[in-house]
Amino acid sequence: MTKLTKRTKEYQKAVDKNKAYILEEAVTLLKKVPHAKFDETVELAFKLNADPKQSDQMVRGTVILPHGIGKNVKVLVLCKGEGANDAKEAGADYVGGQDLITKIGAGWIDFDVVISAPDMMRDVGKLGKFLGPRGLMPNPKTGTVTNDLGRAVKEAKAGRIEFKLDKLGTINIGIGKLSFEEGAICKNASTVINTINKARPHGVKGKYIKNIAVSTTMGPGLKLDLVKLGTT
Repeated sequence: MTKLTKRTKEYQKAVDKNKAYILEEAVTLLKKVPHAKFDETVELAFKLNADPKQSDQMVRGTVILPHGIGKNVKVLVLCKGEGANDAKEAGADYVGGQDLITKIGAGWIDFDVVISAPDMMRDVGKLGKFLGPRGLMPNPKTGTVTNDLGRAVKEAKAGRIEFKLDKLGTINIGIGKLSFEEGAICKNASTVINTINKARPHGVKGKYIKNIAVSTTMGPGLKLDLVKLGTT
């Protein structure tokens, strides 16, 4: 028999697995229960009634968190010409062309977001096998392939994050840190929930969002009340 840790026992006392919590109530509870010594990430997990194998049911997009993600986002921009100045002025951490592509191809990965000018994509495409599995490949649908490099850098720095339906029909997305004020966590969560709710594909019939749970990296998952969230 697996021995329960003290923290797990405290979770079980505090959390009602059968209850659907109001968002604000769930966040308050997550802040109160015992947590790890590091600043845990607060996460949302969505279970959707959508089949990613069907092109008209794919759910994918970006959302800017009003209170950021709680970390310094390192942004790399691949471009040439005047776009480089715009990217640098907007706060990009790394700006370059073939030199950075070669460096990335050799295994360098000290960045969180990759943004590319359209005329660089032929060369950037060679990095697909390296960047793709890590969720870093630039894509026009997520605004990371653009001529407006300054805007894209500012949005990435401000807390723009991507979401994508996985093969199990779920979306898992970090929405900030446990150290954030409760109101900031709730605002970030509401923004993400509303964005994904509005991203309902035309091909989905019936109920779209089956359930949503909020949790921390090492903490319990709390089911949210969909009726109160206005997703049903």
